[in-house]
Amino acid sequence: MNLNAVIAFLGICYIQQSVARNFVFLIPFMSMLMALITIHMVHSELIYQPEKGGSLLTIFGVFFNALKMNCLKYNQLSPEVSSWLDWAKENNGGWYSELQVENTKSFFRIFPLFGFQLLYRVCVMQIPSGYYLQTMNSNLNFNGFLLPIAAMNVISIIPLLILAPFLECISTCLFPLKRGGPPLSICIIAGNLSAALSVMGAGFSEIHRKNFPFVEQILSGKILPVSSMPCLQLAPQYILLGVAEALVNPAYSTISHKLVPRRVQGISMNFLALFNGFGCFVGALMVKVAYTTSEGNWFPNALNKGNLENSFFFLASLMLLNILGFWRISHRYYNLDQFYNQRIRRHHLEETFLQHDQYLKYYDSVMEFSSTIDPWETTL
Repeated sequence: MNLNAVIAFLGICYIQQSVARNFVFLIPFMSMLMALITIHMVHSELIYQPEKGGSLLTIFGVFFNALKMNCLKYNQLSPEVSSWLDWAKENNGGWYSELQVENTKSFFRIFPLFGFQLLYRVCVMQIPSGYYLQTMNSNLNFNGFLLPIAAMNVISIIPLLILAPFLECISTCLFPLKRGGPPLSICIIAGNLSAALSVMGAGFSEIHRKNFPFVEQILSGKILPVSSMPCLQLAPQYILLGVAEALVNPAYSTISHKLVPRRVQGISMNFLALFNGFGCFVGALMVKVAYTTSEGNWFPNALNKGNLENSFFFLASLMLLNILGFWRISHRYYNLDQFYNQRIRRHHLEETFLQHDQYLKYYDSVMEFSSTIDPWETTL
């Protein structure tokens, strides 16, 4: 996926910026059309039957039933429960089985993980927003060749291409007996810290950029006054965000997949993607609020007449608070092997119960059949 992104950011963006601004939209359109045709041709082999017994309606049903039962039994003498979701169990007066409630409890256990990734996603979305503004207002001339603005994104992809196999080798060689590899919460904290340093570095780069004299530069047929600072001096902030992506994304995916039972793994991964998209909307809302409250100073229309660095420093401060908050709850996601073993034992226990249930039904049917036979007829 990242190799495809490199091709897109280098080739397509160069055509759009230097050759044909509108014609280039035909390239991704034809690519998507070919992809849809290919998927339609092999759709019979892409059908996946998920585990039965786990659905989003069941999870919401357990949640609202537990909320209702909790309100009804608040002022009554009732048995002790370890979690308020246990009120939805049938033995506590609820409507759902113990297995359905336990699956829901496992799903809600990772919700703080989804919440703490919102600000991190805002930092990542600085590449196509604040970082691109800096790049557009810097000198793109590289030995007589005008670099595409989006080509700077390739610098953030290079750490992904290098670190992904490197971290996989470390996980396989140094942690061969652990299914989770190195502690994933440490990877998340390190990645969030790298994102915070990237945004903070962007603030200092913006201060440094405005100290350079201005030159004229042609972008999309327009002559714009930009800083004479080479755009490659912005590379460290892109590299730090690439390192953050290489550390955080696999850890989030692994925790979201391993910390929940098989019946709700698909829902967990879908919510992870949902919160990733929601983080983009949160970033857009923060830009709008910063632009409105600062009267265009923090996100100025003319970058050289405002203080974009203030928004970067503010976001870096929020990220440090976000890291501190995640560190306080990181012990919940430290030992995935314990949750994995519990899930295996629970799965074996469910199979045992099903086998016992089948045996009981079999013996009941045998006893009913034998009771219908007259013992005197059997003797004769």
